[in-house]
Amino acid sequence: MANITFIEGSGLQDSIFGKNQAPIRMFLEKRGEAFEQESMVKKLFSMENSNHFGEKFTTMTAMEGFQPVGENGEYPVDGMQEGFDKFLEHMTWKNSFTLSREIVEDAKAMDLKKKPTSFITSYYRTREKFGAALLGGAMAGKSAVNFQGRSFSATAADGKNLFAKDHPAKVSGKAQSNLFADAFSDDALAALETAMQNFRGDNNEILDVAPDTIVIPNQYELKKAVFATIGADKDPNTANNGFNYQYGRWNVIVWPYLNQYLAAGAAPWMLLDSRYNEDYGGAVWLDRTPLEVRSRVDEGNDANVWQGYARFIAGFNDWRFAAVGGITGGTQAV
Repeated sequence: MANITFIEGSGLQDSIFGKNQAPIRMFLEKRGEAFEQESMVKKLFSMENSNHFGEKFTTMTAMEGFQPVGENGEYPVDGMQEGFDKFLEHMTWKNSFTLSREIVEDAKAMDLKKKPTSFITSYYRTREKFGAALLGGAMAGKSAVNFQGRSFSATAADGKNLFAKDHPAKVSGKAQSNLFADAFSDDALAALETAMQNFRGDNNEILDVAPDTIVIPNQYELKKAVFATIGADKDPNTANNGFNYQYGRWNVIVWPYLNQYLAAGAAPWMLLDSRYNEDYGGAVWLDRTPLEVRSRVDEGNDANVWQGYARFIAGFNDWRFAAVGGITGGTQAV
């Protein structure tokens, strides 16, 4: 069921619009359900609810681990240190549409269905486009993304762009890269996977990053290359068709919304650890107020006004959940 709250103004049930409230609500709910099932945002972002003005996210170093103390030894005191932090402040989002009294009186069924359907589609499309704008902007090396006249951060908690060659360690360790120049290939896939598995924490500790998802824009060359690499259990590049260890190991997300936020000719591809993203908050999506839809009669022109209100925000915290390839100027992995 779509997560939509409906509020009807007084007098609607007694007006000419009353009998249309339930059908219009049904159109909104059905379209909302369909879009929620198709949404890629929930697969690329860690979805959380919020009850505050904003939320602060941070990274934490790992504990040092258990120590051998011998018989009757004292308990050592272990600890964790706070890494970089990121604050995400909720944004308010609004939209509306109207149905004239004449449309309802004349029972123009097409308009009574089309406008509500387009309205709810615009809400969920906005969410998809917003997520794509953040990731696309990050792939383009932008520290901030302009989306519908507002600026949104595309940096991680360390202050660097989400994808960068020089992510610093908060406590100790060398700078690390999750920005790579390699175009997609079987060798590049293996190299980026290995690079992510070798990511270190803010205290130079070994992490358990294990990428499981390939994310690409809707480009036929990339789709062909990806599925040629992972789509068969035999390696076509070997004379005896040796075993292809990439087969059956990857989820693939082809995201058309990403295309419009990429430069012409760009062909980036991203590896994502979905479990790490959920556990440590890499790409974070916060819903403060789910979509509220209000229906009222405008006393000035007798129109039925439908208004949508929501509050949400998205951004990046721990950069280690993902790496991107195919970016000019990035680190060479192969």
